[in-house]
Amino acid sequence: MKISIGSDHAGFEQKQQLVEYLTGLGHEVIDHGPDSDERVDYPDYAVKVAMDVSFKRADYGVLVCGTGIGMCIFANKIVRVRAANVTIPEFAELARAHNDANVVCLSGRFIDIDTNKKIVDVFLSTEFEGGRHAQRLAKLLPLERTGA
Repeated sequence: MKISIGSDHAGFEQKQQLVEYLTGLGHEVIDHGPDSDERVDYPDYAVKVAMDVSFKRADYGVLVCGTGIGMCIFANKIVRVRAANVTIPEFAELARAHNDANVVCLSGRFIDIDTNKKIVDVFLSTEFEGGRHAQRLAKLLPLERTGA
């Protein structure tokens, strides 16, 4: 599986650990940075990861900032991206199963690395259920095309 990942300075340490973890599991990882914990603007990294997912250069995206909220907001502005800010593994499962989320946004300040690894594991291993959920997601397509 190919995974695009990025963070800001608040998520840098966990991003580094997640890159190592995912690579160790055999995934191909596209690391968009940053390369240090120096202050950066999270939108720059959220958009890079979201574009990889939108244009199918990656199967999934992982974003880490202080709370996951800012990254999630920016990633969701990119067409074909369904980013979810996830704080517990159960939400990761529901984000995938019910919403076909393709980017998971994590908190590097409030959630420990072991929990974030579990969240990523569940996110990557859960299939979209389809059915009534697919009918609901179909309502996104006109919004992505027109914005209305």
